[in-house]
Amino acid sequence: MKTIEIKGSIRKELGKKSSKQIRKAEGVPCVIYGKETNIHFQAQELAFKGLIYTHEAHLVDLNLDGKVYKTVLQDIQFHPVSDRIIHADFVQISEDKPVVISVPVSVHGDSVGVIAGGKLSIKKRTVKLKGLPKFLPEFIPVDITDLKIHDSVKVGDLTLDNIEFLDMKKAVVVTIATSRVAAKAEGEEGEAAEGAAATAETPAPEKS
Repeated sequence: MKTIEIKGSIRKELGKKSSKQIRKAEGVPCVIYGKETNIHFQAQELAFKGLIYTHEAHLVDLNLDGKVYKTVLQDIQFHPVSDRIIHADFVQISEDKPVVISVPVSVHGDSVGVIAGGKLSIKKRTVKLKGLPKFLPEFIPVDITDLKIHDSVKVGDLTLDNIEFLDMKKAVVVTIATSRVAAKAEGEEGEAAEGAAATAETPAPEKS
């Protein structure tokens, strides 16, 4: 997994008034949940661009006043109207201890079900997993090439070396649903089959 750096500074004051001032200056109040103590800091909102607006997960080196903390993003909050970042939580990590993180799903392949008229439905955009930092993937690849209509890929179908998946194994990640086009085709095929069966079952008229 790639690592990105975000520079910030330790907060000298806490509270709602201080947080409001930080946001007014286009900053983001943040917290690192550390090994021994929590660290409150602030960073410019633009610094989060490479972390938030991407289809890949990252480890984060937080450079606070020259001291670097190795972390992962735990949670981020957005303003309900403006969609600006208003708060971010990080967790400090160690190279020798497993990390729990949500990683994006990356779908690839041309599904035979989609080609037949089905519709790809992505049920889980991210999957929660656990592993040492050096083994964490930037995304979870999901190949849909062989999926027919009504087929799906569940969490239990996913495997990666040295990684433990934490979501329920029965949870559906992607499925190929029946679209209107596919449903119509299935209906026509069913009617044709029923018609053929009825014809085959109808006895031929006796000759006089």
